Amino acid sequence: MKIALLISTFLIAFALTGLAQSNNATLKGVITDQAGKPLDMVNVSLKDYALGTSSKRDGTFILRVPAQKNIIIVFSSLGYSTVTDSIFAKPEENITLKITLPESNLKLAEVTISQNRREGGNVTRIDPKMLDQIAGSSTGAVESLIKTLPGVSSNNELSSQYTVRGGNFDENMVYINDIEVYRPMLVRSGQQEGMSIINSDMVSTIEFSAGGFDAKYDDKMSSVLDIKYSKPSELHGSATASLLGATAHFEDAALNGKLAHISGIRYKTSKYLLGSLDEQGEYNPEFLDFQTYITYSVNEKFDISFLGNIAQNQYNFKPETRRTTFGTWDAPLNTTIYFDGQEVDDFQTYLGAFSANYHPNNALNLKFIASAYYAEENVTYDILGDYYLNELERDMSSEEYGDSVLNLGVGSFINHARNYLNSTVYNFTHRGAFNSDNHLINWGVKFQHEAIENRINEWIFRDSTGYSIPYSDSEVKLYYTLNSKNSINSNRFTGFIQDTWSVPISRGDLYVNAGVRFNYWDFNNEFLISPRGTINFYPDWKNKISFRLSGGIYYQSPFFKELLFTDGTINYNTRTTLLPGCCRV
Repeated sequence: MKIALLISTFLIAFALTGLAQSNNATLKGVITDQAGKPLDMVNVSLKDYALGTSSKRDGTFILRVPAQKNIIIVFSSLGYSTVTDSIFAKPEENITLKITLPESNLKLAEVTISQNRREGGNVTRIDPKMLDQIAGSSTGAVESLIKTLPGVSSNNELSSQYTVRGGNFDENMVYINDIEVYRPMLVRSGQQEGMSIINSDMVSTIEFSAGGFDAKYDDKMSSVLDIKYSKPSELHGSATASLLGATAHFEDAALNGKLAHISGIRYKTSKYLLGSLDEQGEYNPEFLDFQTYITYSVNEKFDISFLGNIAQNQYNFKPETRRTTFGTWDAPLNTTIYFDGQEVDDFQTYLGAFSANYHPNNALNLKFIASAYYAEENVTYDILGDYYLNELERDMSSEEYGDSVLNLGVGSFINHARNYLNSTVYNFTHRGAFNSDNHLINWGVKFQHEAIENRINEWIFRDSTGYSIPYSDSEVKLYYTLNSKNSINSNRFTGFIQDTWSVPISRGDLYVNAGVRFNYWDFNNEFLISPRGTINFYPDWKNKISFRLSGGIYYQSPFFKELLFTDGTINYNTRTTLLPGCCRV
């Protein structure tokens, strides 16, 4: 019985094996490149089946495949384009294929291996991911992040401007991809300002210095904000929307990674915030901005890029009433103003910059930039106000507590303005860098041409209980008047050279940064030299502690606003103020 059972089992297994073999076929072949050379380690797989093999050193392969079915075979290997083929095999049929894999044009992303060198200058790098944690009313997340740093302050949440160590906001430099950013000059407050030029959706790196910065940065005294936009490698996008506005951005890479672009559009309105101010009225501020950054790699050593920005900021306001309480506890007062008229402001700015970057080897980099900035600014308003000055009830037991009990006077005023400014700025810049084992040398030169035209027509009329201020019994005089028409055309030549030296020491990292820059402005024929230096020491301690000592001589050459006297005329004898750099530890 055991022998019969064993023979029966063997016969059944043999029959099943033969049946299984009858449902398979044999696929074999050879895989070569376009030159006819055999390729090994090529993946050979069946689509929708968990079957596969790989080619041998001579390019041959063999694989059992299902019969009586349409089968798709996939041949793939790193560095070669994937090839597919389809077969329909009969049971126990032998099929031979000859496959040629073409080389792939897809290049791997560049990988750079360099020495781990710490920051040798006086600039702090900030993680852009922190922008997602910043909440604010202004569309300027980068500046909102900067305002949280030590020494930086701002007294207006509607504005993206900030002050550093008590300086003016005009003393802060802002760069985007090594291109200096300019702002509209007729803006009087955060209500008219609109959005920051920096689009946080496009930011790749953020570097900031609150003083004592390197010679490679231009001639302002308070701070430096150095922004780099992203160079994308894949398709990505984002969009946000709220009652205060909307943003959207799109980025992608094409032509096998040679062409990359990132673009963003933003819209903002702050009318819901302005509606809570003491001055009630119809606020209609609208701010629109579009930016794009495009890069194209000609080859491994040369690439070109374009940065463009178009912004239109419109501020329309029809005031209605304003109520303000002031005075002391003994003499509480209240004023109510009823308005008529409107203010219409329009700020249009355009920025375009082409850059060419050439790096013949890992040690040398040469960059050339040509940029143009144009702004058209219009500020116009005619506002009539009738005001009433009242004394308030201060008896807390009275039912009329806080109400007006006595009218002290009435009056009116008219504010008028027709201010226009057109500005054009051209820049041609060369920057270079040479990196060795212990030295990083940076240099640069820049030519800048400025053409600015400005027309100012402002006056204020004030009337109080029947007579105007200043009083005259024979004529009506204006309280304030300003009329001027100015234009300047000037050229600036600037340059710098600096060296960051990694000093070899045994117990830590020591960096010495020393440089000098020059500035010549033909408007006042002034030539300035500014030496600057920084010492950074990172001791080899368990706790992350660093020591920094920086100093230098810092000049801030005036721009158009600093040239104007209070009467609207230009100061042609202006001279730059010297600010010795403070030593910081």
